[in-house]
Amino acid sequence: MSILREDDLGPDGVRMVVHWSAMPVGGSIFIPCINVARAQKQVLAIFARRHWKVRFQVTEQNHILGLRIWRTA
Repeated sequence: MSILREDDLGPDGVRMVVHWSAMPVGGSIFIPCINVARAQKQVLAIFARRHWKVRFQVTEQNHILGLRIWRTA
């Protein structure tokens, strides 16, 4: 696994880079992962640093398990 930077995600050991600054209020992204609890914890930390509010849903997209997150404020 590569080294994660402060705003990177890596719940299953694979580094994912998200361009958080481009995420509008009301926008969402799907994070494909098996360890959804770890993904949720990582997203909560990122959103807390940015003073954003978040909503989560464990879901499946195109038969792939993951976590959908919405920026609510």
